[in-house]
Amino acid sequence: MFVSFEGLDGCGKTTQARLLAEALAADGVDVVLTREPGGTPLGEQVRDLVLHGDHVAPWAEVALYAASRAQHVVDVIRPALARGATVVCDRYLDTSVAYQGAGRGLGVDVVLELNLRVVEGLLPDLTVLVEIDVETALSRVGDKRDRIERADAAFWPLVAEAYRDLADRFPGRYFVVDGRLPADELAAEVRDRVR
Repeated sequence: MFVSFEGLDGCGKTTQARLLAEALAADGVDVVLTREPGGTPLGEQVRDLVLHGDHVAPWAEVALYAASRAQHVVDVIRPALARGATVVCDRYLDTSVAYQGAGRGLGVDVVLELNLRVVEGLLPDLTVLVEIDVETALSRVGDKRDRIERADAAFWPLVAEAYRDLADRFPGRYFVVDGRLPADELAAEVRDRVR
């Protein structure tokens, strides 16, 4: 099974991905916990460049993420699925659709099509959207923000709306949870859905 976690920065998706991976491992499941950008040496270099570097043009940003994702699928995700492991990924292609497609104004469908090509159509079996309002998300992130998290105020509602639209567009894949719930309650909800 391939499970991805999505949501605004500060929503708690990284914690939830980790908790799910730990619960599955405790059940004896072969599980691979990974993240985007990252997951491979190339992905980690892209992560550092895009999140902590200087100005990156929007199309360069989406292209770098797509390159990282293509490598991640080839080196980590497909091999894990092929051996029967469950992959839990903190962010996947829906992040680019929401952040660059909607937030940066590049076009949701164009960014989705590009990413579907680079991953050769590989989509998660389940995408958990940890949904919270923009104000709560930004307050959780605090002052230590990376380059993406420092986007102007108009960016964030576009990203949040894009995630809601993706959940409506792909209801068979999306599972929306309330990110304001305590982490253990949220984790139990996610575990029940996965099981």
